[in-house]
Amino acid sequence: MSDQGVSFKRDLSEWRIALVAWRLLVLQAADPVVSAGMAEHSTYRAHPWRRVEHTLGSGRRLFYQDADALRREVARLERAHKRIRGTGPDGRPYDARDAATRAWVLLTLFECVVAMRRLGGDPYDAGELASAYAEFRETVAAFGLPEGEIPETVGELPAYFARCARERLEYTEAARYLLGDLLREAPRPRRLWFLGDAGWRITRVLVARVIRDLTVADLPPAVRERFGLVRTRRGALLSAVLHRGAGAVVRFLPDRARYRSPEEHRPPRLPRQRRDARGSRLDRFFREVLDQTGDGFITAHDLRAMAHNVCWQLELDEAGEARVYEAFDSWWEQLRALMDADGDGRVSREEFVAATLAGCDRDEAYLERGLLPALRAVFTAADTDGSGFLEFDEYRAVFGGPRVHPAELSHGFRQLDADGDGRITREEFLVGFSEFFTARADSTPGTELLGRA
Repeated sequence: MSDQGVSFKRDLSEWRIALVAWRLLVLQAADPVVSAGMAEHSTYRAHPWRRVEHTLGSGRRLFYQDADALRREVARLERAHKRIRGTGPDGRPYDARDAATRAWVLLTLFECVVAMRRLGGDPYDAGELASAYAEFRETVAAFGLPEGEIPETVGELPAYFARCARERLEYTEAARYLLGDLLREAPRPRRLWFLGDAGWRITRVLVARVIRDLTVADLPPAVRERFGLVRTRRGALLSAVLHRGAGAVVRFLPDRARYRSPEEHRPPRLPRQRRDARGSRLDRFFREVLDQTGDGFITAHDLRAMAHNVCWQLELDEAGEARVYEAFDSWWEQLRALMDADGDGRVSREEFVAATLAGCDRDEAYLERGLLPALRAVFTAADTDGSGFLEFDEYRAVFGGPRVHPAELSHGFRQLDADGDGRITREEFLVGFSEFFTARADSTPGTELLGRA
């Protein structure tokens, strides 16, 4: 134990928290509301490592904030969660703002830190545990959960977790997938780039076995029993070796190597030259949005197919359809005139990317002559109630589709919603798309309209 005294937030930022990270995801996904939300609003299947990082990163940010920054972080989470609602595959309604669900998600974070210490051979003593829980409760009070959702004392936690395991938790589809197929299908983490695709496919088999055996071994006995999972001797040995080994090593590490601070608490880095990310972004826009037929080219047919989709989704009248088609026809004429170098009536991906980059660099009004008029027509058509704003349902009607994951769609909407009021003005709509086409760095909000790259 560090001589600085017990600190829950410091323990949460230890690097060995990674050993219980998958355990944390499984416990959270065992809540039916969380599982339903993950199915429709999360990209954890395609980006499992990012899901782990975001979950732990969000926890660290919460517990490292001052009072004002904490309120802003909680407000950000509120905005993100208010759209995570609906009806699950089993017909049960779900809402991420459900108080019991939010309490469970928060308390699993505390429970996993306690488990990390216990499994590592340096458990909290009674006084330290009470102090850590008081620190935890002081932060989560900012969520304003109803009285009784978060147990008052640390002594009430065992009964709380036992009751949840017995009455609330289920071996949901998300929990099954986290322990099964996801690990066997997971993409290569960026830090393991040197393995290559072939090397990762081989390594992934071992990684899947280790994470599953370790997670099952480390789950609370009541949860394993509820799920019908068995703690094998191999899993128990693996747990002992990894946790005890990590617990022994970290005691000798300096704080800068032992703890990971949130981004906002790291020393500022010197500015560096960033690559121009527009090319890859435009390539993605071509593949996922423009190339409606999937043949590697865009033609007048693709643009009219986009117009048709907008009109069909919104059930426009004849006048409304005419405005949309006219705008998309004009956009096609701009694309054809500037990009169809060989005059064959179609634009390749390479032609689109090169010409768009050159156009945006050469002429500030480039987007105004094609893309932006089309988007204005789309905005007007999508604003079905004439409010001057796009609500998320209106946005989804236009931009949702089989090639766009619902979670990425929701993320894109949040990027456009610059002031976080749950609706998009026409100005926010146009600015976001302009940033997507012109911003060189991916840190600009509008660059994530299609989700995170």
